[in-house]
Amino acid sequence: MHDPHFFLSAFIYLAAAVLLVPIAHRLGLGSVLGYLIGGAVIGPFVLGWVGGRQGEEAMHFAEFGVVIMLFMIGLELEPSRLWRMRGPIFGLGGLQVSLTALAVMAIAIAFGLEWKPALATGMILALSSTAIVIQTLQEKGLMRTDGGGDSFSVLLFQDISVIPMLAVFPLLAASVTKAEHHGWLHDLPHWAQPLVTLGAVVAIVIAGQFIVPRGFAILAKTGLRELLTAAALLLIVGVALLMTQVGLSPALGAFVAGVVLAGSHYRHELESNLEPFKGLLLGLFFLAVGASLDFTVIAANPLLVAVLVLALIVLKAAVIYLIATVLKIRGSHRWLLSLALAQGGEFAFALLSMAIQQDILSEETSKLLVAVVALSMAAAPLLFIIYERLIAPRYTSVSREQQRAPDRIDQHAPVILAGFGRFGNFVGRFMMSQGVKVTVLESDPDHVDMLRRFGFKVFYGDATRLDLLHAAGIDQACLLIIALADQAKVARLVTEVREKFPKLRILARAHDYDQRFELMNLGLSAEDTVHEQMGSAQELAVRALRALGKPAYATERAARRWKRYDEETVHLLVPVHEDEDTYARIVRERRIELTQLFEKDLAELPEVNDDGWEINRAEES
Repeated sequence: MHDPHFFLSAFIYLAAAVLLVPIAHRLGLGSVLGYLIGGAVIGPFVLGWVGGRQGEEAMHFAEFGVVIMLFMIGLELEPSRLWRMRGPIFGLGGLQVSLTALAVMAIAIAFGLEWKPALATGMILALSSTAIVIQTLQEKGLMRTDGGGDSFSVLLFQDISVIPMLAVFPLLAASVTKAEHHGWLHDLPHWAQPLVTLGAVVAIVIAGQFIVPRGFAILAKTGLRELLTAAALLLIVGVALLMTQVGLSPALGAFVAGVVLAGSHYRHELESNLEPFKGLLLGLFFLAVGASLDFTVIAANPLLVAVLVLALIVLKAAVIYLIATVLKIRGSHRWLLSLALAQGGEFAFALLSMAIQQDILSEETSKLLVAVVALSMAAAPLLFIIYERLIAPRYTSVSREQQRAPDRIDQHAPVILAGFGRFGNFVGRFMMSQGVKVTVLESDPDHVDMLRRFGFKVFYGDATRLDLLHAAGIDQACLLIIALADQAKVARLVTEVREKFPKLRILARAHDYDQRFELMNLGLSAEDTVHEQMGSAQELAVRALRALGKPAYATERAARRWKRYDEETVHLLVPVHEDEDTYARIVRERRIELTQLFEKDLAELPEVNDDGWEINRAEES
């Protein structure tokens, strides 16, 4: 018979996530804090809908989400990339873990703990939450910033450092009899235990290099995607089970397996198959952490718990800020790094459980630390909000005040090019190759410096400023090319230039058809606006048709006909682009007309020798 309590618990957990996470997200608190609050509300110490035993079972199940997350982090790190990142990982990460652990240890000794439990406490509290930080950085779009990258490097070192921590903990045990090993190490002599552990790690590396990819290749031939998903889960569960048997963390075993498979052809397939499981199980993990909060411990010592949580956050942030200052990390990124890593981590719960088993920490101390770590994790999203709303804007305004002064423009050319980035540099380079003099304005100072190293004459400055355009000689120029990515800036620049210099011709890049319509409403013609993706997309389509064996002459002719027809369609759509029904009707009619036109064109196409076209194409390339 089915256990009705299982379904009831599952319903409660899912309902808490579905109801509270969107509310927290709408309030700007982030999904992680929503999960933690939801878990605390349904937990045994608030509403009591989920009991202590059920909460422990959910925690064991949810820890698999952390295992999958670390496996997927490992998939992103090819060994060569890991070696390239060795500086920030082992430099910044090593300093953070060691200095934080020593600082916590010193404070614990000052308050009466012996050095062994004090060292264990330092190692436990030196770790931060990989799950919370990575997910929050991704949600807020901070992952690709310098501060986000440094945070990832530190978290990576923390995850790796758990391996030596787990090896050190038995040495800190109060007595040898307490330091028991489970699994395969139970009956082995002490000298053999490290060899078995090392052998398990080597086995994972060998299997990941030679056995697993071949197994996935065999399964891929079946064409059944669910088999690959099952195999991926089997791999992770097997690695976790092996690590448990040899006394290591299952999550770190999964991380090693991920790193080994990072260069595999099936990396992206693994990521896409495991992503739904990771998200759901991580959510369950945070719910279980919230439900595991022992409010009786907090209620018995509310002031002590509050002081310890605040002290932990301040101490970790101060240590990281000091390290970042010494390493000359920029101000805003320094603050992001410090606040992002100021909380406790999910591995603390596993280390605290081991500390109790090894009799390193008393059960009362361990419960207190669990509450401190969990509350600091709950405060982590609030620290991100402090960074976003109070710290980042201040540094943004300071950077604007201290912004580099525009260059003095000593060149006047018939063409002014606003923007020399990903799109504009193709325009500028092609025109320069044809002997056309171009005055280039670029607003990214780092990009300007890089371009100058390659020999380009580029002037730093914001092309939307009329005084800078005057300095560039817009009065005498005959053409302004706008290749800026910011749509609002493009519209503002077109409006101001057309008002001040009505005779100047303007060519502008458009991100999509909507922006193209906007620019045409501002007075530019269809010929003066260019869809930024059309040319490359059409070129790729032409090459695809040629790869399918279509004649070169017919393909080139069709491409030119299609482009001309699209331009005519744009003219028809401009007046009605806000009327969805008319817009859709015209698009349908034009698509049918174009199909009929091409059918007629193919029937009347003259016989042409493709050899000349192929030679011309080769010469063009």
